Amino acid sequence: MTAKTIADFTVPATGGKPFKLSEHSGHPVVLYFYPKDNTPGCTTEGEQFRDLHNAFKKLGAVVVGASRDSLKSHEGFKAKMEFPFELLSDADEALCKQFDVIRMKNMYGKQVRGIERSTFVIDGKRVLAKEWRKVKVDGHAQEVLDFVKTL
Repeated sequence: MTAKTIADFTVPATGGKPFKLSEHSGHPVVLYFYPKDNTPGCTTEGEQFRDLHNAFKKLGAVVVGASRDSLKSHEGFKAKMEFPFELLSDADEALCKQFDVIRMKNMYGKQVRGIERSTFVIDGKRVLAKEWRKVKVDGHAQEVLDFVKTL
């Protein structure tokens, strides 16, 4: 696999300032895309990243979650779940397009366009180190952490 450099991006984020990839140079960035704030799978996934956050931090890794929800929705979700990491608001789907995570999905028998749960680890030089698509939530954050330990 050829190393793929990730173009710099700036996205509105919780915590009062935009998230800019290049500001995290020298640190691995764990970028996980999830479909929607306050839904069962997305809550569980966020909780697992939250519970392992100190381990990611010890490795110098930056964890961020991204969905198409508004910043207001993200701030509420982050506060309620006590996430120690920022959530990125990709309302215009620019980031979703950059990482190609929008898919047609079946929901209650209807075709809907939405985010396919995916995680990307970008190394400290902005090179895509690993990606997971069609993520199953259980144990995923631990799997990502185990990978980050190998960087």
